[in-house]
Amino acid sequence: MSCTSINSSNPPELQKPVIEPVNPYAAVDKSPMDISYYPVNYPMQLMSGNDSAALVARVIYSRPQKNGRTIFGNESPPKYVQQYGTYWRLGANEATEIEFFKPVTINDKKIAKGRYIIYCIPYADKWIIVFNSNLFSWGLHTDTTKDIAHVEIPAEKTDRPIEYFTMVFQQSPTGANLIMTWDNVKAVLPISF
Repeated sequence: MSCTSINSSNPPELQKPVIEPVNPYAAVDKSPMDISYYPVNYPMQLMSGNDSAALVARVIYSRPQKNGRTIFGNESPPKYVQQYGTYWRLGANEATEIEFFKPVTINDKKIAKGRYIIYCIPYADKWIIVFNSNLFSWGLHTDTTKDIAHVEIPAEKTDRPIEYFTMVFQQSPTGANLIMTWDNVKAVLPISF
């Protein structure tokens, strides 16, 4: 039931929805910002007072939409959003940020507790994930002198296209995996702690 009161003279199925007029203060972003946590349900645990598991990681990113486009490719002329072998901010708008609340290990590389931007160089069969200390940047302005670590992970084609770019954590035997998927491509970043 909505927050609006129901007029008893009109059955609910005949009422028209209330549509907000155009917002004069801010346009709706086509790539909404999202946050993923590990443990996955950490915000709910915190709100309910059952936060017995310590927060390990969170990623803050914007979620661009496929909108019928081909996302990854190398064809000429370009008929895709992201060219293989070029820098990608892993989302849209501001640079994607990842924060570790404890030291972690990713593919035998130790990464200290802290906040980083995370970006990617995607290829058809692998993604190179880069952790960088150049915070507070809009878009992706790479300053490789501030790179903390480069990690190569496999990329795979899937049979289920994803409309919005998605980053989510899932539990793994050694810690957590950060699942990154868009269109029909998926890459998994293994995080041990």
